[in-house]
Amino acid sequence: MSPICVQLNQQDKHVVLDNGILQVTLSNPEGIVTGVRYNGVDNLLETQNEEVNRGYWDLVWGGPGGKGGFDVIKGTSFEVIQEDEEQVELSFKRTWDASQTDRVPLNIDKRFVMLRGCSGIYSYAIYEHMDTWPAFSLAETRIAFKLRKDKFHYMAIADNRQRVMPMPDDRQPGHGQPLAYPEAVLLVNPINPDLKGEVDDKYQYSFDNKDNKVHGWICSNPPVGFWQITPSDEFRTGGPVKQNLSSHVGPTTLAMFQSAHYTGDALNPRIQDGEPWKKVFGPVFIYLNSTFDDEDPLSLWQDAKEQMLIEVQSWPYNFPASEDFPSSDQRGNVSGRLLVHDRYVDEEPTSAISAYVGLAPRGAAGSWQTECKGYQFWTRTDEDGYFSVFDIRNGDYNLYAWVPGVIGDYKCDMDITITPGCDIDLGDLVYEPPRNGPTLWEIGIPDRSAAEFYVPDPNPKYINKLFVNHPDRFRQYGLWERYAELYPDKDLEYTVGVSDYRKDWFYAQVTRKKEEKVYESTTWKIIFKLDNVDKSGTYKLRLAIASATYAELQVRVNDEKANPPHFTSGLIGKDNSIARHGIHGLHWLFNVDVTGSRLIEGDNTIFLTQPRYGSPFFGIMYDYIRLEGPPPTSIC
Repeated sequence: MSPICVQLNQQDKHVVLDNGILQVTLSNPEGIVTGVRYNGVDNLLETQNEEVNRGYWDLVWGGPGGKGGFDVIKGTSFEVIQEDEEQVELSFKRTWDASQTDRVPLNIDKRFVMLRGCSGIYSYAIYEHMDTWPAFSLAETRIAFKLRKDKFHYMAIADNRQRVMPMPDDRQPGHGQPLAYPEAVLLVNPINPDLKGEVDDKYQYSFDNKDNKVHGWICSNPPVGFWQITPSDEFRTGGPVKQNLSSHVGPTTLAMFQSAHYTGDALNPRIQDGEPWKKVFGPVFIYLNSTFDDEDPLSLWQDAKEQMLIEVQSWPYNFPASEDFPSSDQRGNVSGRLLVHDRYVDEEPTSAISAYVGLAPRGAAGSWQTECKGYQFWTRTDEDGYFSVFDIRNGDYNLYAWVPGVIGDYKCDMDITITPGCDIDLGDLVYEPPRNGPTLWEIGIPDRSAAEFYVPDPNPKYINKLFVNHPDRFRQYGLWERYAELYPDKDLEYTVGVSDYRKDWFYAQVTRKKEEKVYESTTWKIIFKLDNVDKSGTYKLRLAIASATYAELQVRVNDEKANPPHFTSGLIGKDNSIARHGIHGLHWLFNVDVTGSRLIEGDNTIFLTQPRYGSPFFGIMYDYIRLEGPPPTSIC
């Protein structure tokens, strides 16, 4: 235990938290973090920025009549919630009334907590909409920290995703050349000449929620690390595979709670007129570490990972003073075992290995991926299918699951109500995935991602060296343009039994560029042979989509000109995963009946058309495609 207790120094326009390890200065009553003093550095935050642009909570909202926009959340009242030798908790609150028509109708209570002996500071916030207030939507909310650009040059977000980063000035005219959208810049004359010719784009550093637990920056002189640690995903929207930003050029580090990135506005909470709503975002932890001058500064990343594990194991924290954040003994647990029974694969149910199992607000199967008002609690099954979900907030839930390698979404029929201290054992649960008949052929792996398909090398003019020979090669800029180079005149053709989806199925069905700002739709062909056809039977074509952006999927069978098509999805998706190097977004599953009368003995062709061509980023990423034959009489 540190011998120095936590101290609070209240000044005229600032308050200072000090535990002998670090000092954190916040504006009063706004609650903006204006300074972080640590390890002999007066301020780790960018002192060239105005105070309001250093460490802050913000949101993006929309209201009736075009109201809304970007809002840095500034408190209007300050209160000391707790102050003793072990802990200080501060509140910076902003309240709403009907006269504030230009402000999001929310009461927002930002909290900051410093503990004795703790090398960092915690923050959380309570958002509340009262039952007499007007409607609004919330596109994004987060915490952002802007660090000193003269100090922090090395960014680390994973063991295999860390590097010396460009300077923010490198993105400005004379140093950087804007590419297809503002976030992507080609470094033509960077301050660090080693980076010349590379692309910088903040979306290249996105993460799935499940992996986005620690990231940050390292200063080498003196050796100091500044890390954002998110110990739980319960307050994040969209489930474990929703992607969010992490750290990027600035140097900036973010704690993302809610965003429409990789999903579109389907994931924006829409709070209705008169709808009561309250949610706690966080706490998250801003962790600082240091090492001796003669030690490798990169060891700070390893230490940050170890601290992240400590924070995860400490969740839910026992120190937040707000009654809106329940402690562990005020929560409940759910356990059970998930089995899979695909009667065309195994006679008996088998263990669902490494399945994602979670509790989320009640809805239809798969609704968790667009759920954005409540809390979600996820885990993975073991090799025998057993799972335990701990420390679930009180409330009404459904249990959902999906299994890598198995198509579709599972939802337990039983509604679940969590009460303090409950320990619910659901026993064996059996997921029967969609299945009408035997598999005739399949393309890909049902894992909600297009990563298994052919991801081309980037154009040598637009490379980020970090992702050369990297598992996440899809993070390179401009890969969508390679399709027209590979298929300049005719589209992709895939022959079942001959083609290899790892080499012959392009990762995204994009538009083809004909000339500058002129694109055309594309039609892919799947060619397959049938030795026998049941003319009176119904075949089933299953199309699992990993992402869609202002796209439409049209299916035609043995007739490329059929009008109308045999199936159309209609307009789907606003994920923008193609532009943002995402490889997946929202998941869709379409089940298309194919009458046997449309098929022939011998070679058949399925035509997949994406007809919308207004942008290079309109398109579809496939997850998995399967054709099933009619069910044999014995199975029926």
